[in-house]
Order: sequence, then C-alpha cells, then structure tokens
Amino acid sequence: MRSIVNQDWRGAVVRRLLLLVGACLLLGFITGEYAWVLACGLAIHLGWTLSQLLRLHKWLREHKPDEPPPDGYGLWGEVFDSIYHLQRRNQKARGRLQAVIDRVQESTAALKDAVVMLDSQGNLEWWNRAAETLLGLKTPQDSGQQLANLVRDPRFKDYFERGNYADALEIPSPINDRRRLQFHITRYGNREHLLLVRDVTRLHQLEQMRKDFVANVSHELRTPLTVIAGYLETLLDNVEAVNPRWLRALQQMQQQGARMQTLLNDLLLLAKLEATDYPSDNQPVAADLMLLSIKNDAQALSGEQQHRISLEADPHLKLKGSEAELRSAFSNLVFNAVKYTPAGGDIRIRWWSDEKGAHLSVSDTGMGIEAKHLPRLTERFYRVDSSRASNTGGTGLGLAIVKHVLLRHRGNLEISSVPGKGSTFTCHFAPAQVVQRAR
Repeated sequence: MRSIVNQDWRGAVVRRLLLLVGACLLLGFITGEYAWVLACGLAIHLGWTLSQLLRLHKWLREHKPDEPPPDGYGLWGEVFDSIYHLQRRNQKARGRLQAVIDRVQESTAALKDAVVMLDSQGNLEWWNRAAETLLGLKTPQDSGQQLANLVRDPRFKDYFERGNYADALEIPSPINDRRRLQFHITRYGNREHLLLVRDVTRLHQLEQMRKDFVANVSHELRTPLTVIAGYLETLLDNVEAVNPRWLRALQQMQQQGARMQTLLNDLLLLAKLEATDYPSDNQPVAADLMLLSIKNDAQALSGEQQHRISLEADPHLKLKGSEAELRSAFSNLVFNAVKYTPAGGDIRIRWWSDEKGAHLSVSDTGMGIEAKHLPRLTERFYRVDSSRASNTGGTGLGLAIVKHVLLRHRGNLEISSVPGKGSTFTCHFAPAQVVQRAR
C-alpha cells in the first residue's frame, strides 16, 4: 500500500513539472524569451511550494489539539487532506482507548478491594476509591507520593524492598488499627507495581478466635494431664505391690501421656509465637555454638542407629534473634533428619553467609518426600505418612514451629527433596539479621 502511495506522489509531481515546463515553453515561444520564462515559472512554482511549507510548519507549531490542517489545492491539497484523514483515525483510536480506560476505571472503582498503581520507586500513580477508604489516600494531593510515607508500618517497607511477593502481608490499616488489611504486590511493565489491598478483618478475628481456643484448651489440659502423669508414675514405682499384670498397661499409658504432654507444649509454643510479630529478646546469637550443642544432642538421639552427622559452621557469623526460638527451630530440623533417616545414613548441617544473608541447611540421605507434599509440610498436623509419623512419635507441629520462628526472624524455609535419595531443609535469613563477629 505504501509503495502504491509513493508511486502516485511521484507521478503527480512529474505530471505537474511537465505541465509547468510545457506552459513555460509555450509562453517562451510566444515571447521569444525561453530561458527567462522558464526561470520565472520555476521561481514562481518554488515560491508557491515554500509558502505551502511555511503554512504547514505554522500549523504544526501552533495548532490546537484536534484542529484540522489548513485548506490547500493541487498537490499540497492532497498533503493536507492526508494529514486530516490521519488525524481523524488517530482521534478515533484515542477515543477507543479512552473508552477502554474508562471502563477499566469504572470496574476497579466498583471493587471493594483497593487497587493501587505504583512506579518502580513505590510512588503513587493511580488508585481506586476503595484505596481512599482502606488506606486513607487523598486525590489529588497524594499523587506522586511514596506509599511507604503514607503506610508507615515498617513491615510494609520491608515487604516492598525485599522484592519477594510470593506471600501476602497482613498488617493493621494505617487509618484504623482495628481493621486488618492484606497487601499483595504484583510486578508488571517496566518494574512497576500493582498493589491489591483486601480487608481481612473478619478472617483475622476468626483466626484469632481459633488461636485463643487452642491456647486456652492446651493450657487447661496441662493440669489434669500432670495429675494423671503423677499418679501413673506412682503406680509404676509400686506396680509389684499393686498387680504385676498391669505393668505393660501402665507403661503404655505413661508413654501416651508423655506424647500428649509434648503435643500440648508444641501447641502452647505455637500460640506464643503467633502472639507477637518479633521476638522480645533480639540479641546476637552464636549460631555455631548452638548448632554444635544440637549436633551432640542429635548424636545421642541417634544412639544405636549410628548416623554420621557432620557440622560445617562459620564461627564468625552471628544471628540476631531469640536464642530459645532459634534453638527450637534448628533442633526440629536436625532431629527430624535423625528420625527419618535410616540407620547408618548421613546428615549434614551447614551454616554460612553470602551477599543474600545467612543460611542454615540440614541435608539427609533419608527416604525423601514426594513433590506433591512439599507445599503443605509446614501446615499444622500435616502428615506425609501417618503410620510413619506415629512410629517416630512426632506431633505434626515441628515444621509449623520452624516456619513461625523464621517469619519472626525475617527468614523463610526452602525445602527440596528427591524420593529415595534424601531431603534438604534450608533456612534463609535477611542480611539485616546477620552480625559478623570480629575475626
């Protein structure tokens, strides 16, 4: 199509030049001044062409939006007419795009969830009406502002800067502490961000009721369980005087009581971890010494199974946090490796750091876990194999405790496993949690 248009233009120019030259030659034949007539004719044509160019230049420089080009005739009339048709097509295209934008804005305005568009630096570009209700944004004075200056919770700033938006963030509303909001960020375009904010106050209240119920029931069960365990211990100490045939039954009752006590302790620990977002005793912890103690305990737990347990820990690397909570999480990972690794297997513990922060990995040569189970391993009471779990005496809460401890220490858990070859559990901690001990 474009080549046809170019050929038409070239043909029109050639025809007009031939017509001009022919007219000049005819006038020169009449007057006898061929050269002067031809020169004057070409000069007049050039002057007219320059005047049309000046008209086009003035229109391009001074015209208002959607103002049509000036009228013309001849070849320049076709030029102005082509510009006019191109202008009309652009107007129609803009109209269609504006209609789409209007529909999108109307639909997002009707949403109960807040929708906020941010640039790569976190500056506000656009938001819907729900964002004004949930976040307190004001139009137009907040446009271009840093969202972190309006949502001042430090957890939101960490969430935005971390760049890992796989999980949503739940924090109180910046304008109402009694309202709970869930933030989820998606990247798009040129490193821009789309922020979705949902009011999850009701869900948070239900979750809090569940946590309180579990914590209260667990606490109330401790007293009767302690009484039962005490009487069982007394009966076992005097079983010969009572009836020797009850020995096995009393031993099983004591074993199951101890298992229930462990379950209650884990439930209470989970309730304590969920009560606050950060540990109160946030001090540098010598992770290498802690891991050495855990390794010795794991070797004792292994006993006759004689697992080969190795430890490689950076002695100059400390981790800020609660020593009791970190010990609970790390020991859970190591003891799980002992429980689920066949006799004589290898268990490797490694503690190191790089530019991304500090890392702890616990690798074993156990039976491994199928990929379909990996996303749910940190759920409470989730069992890959219920029969295997009952044999090891686990409560099903160990990895849930690990997950919550890591969340409180700005960390996350990565699990990789190959059935029949073993598993690796890796804890990743942000650089802000790392303290380098003087060498």
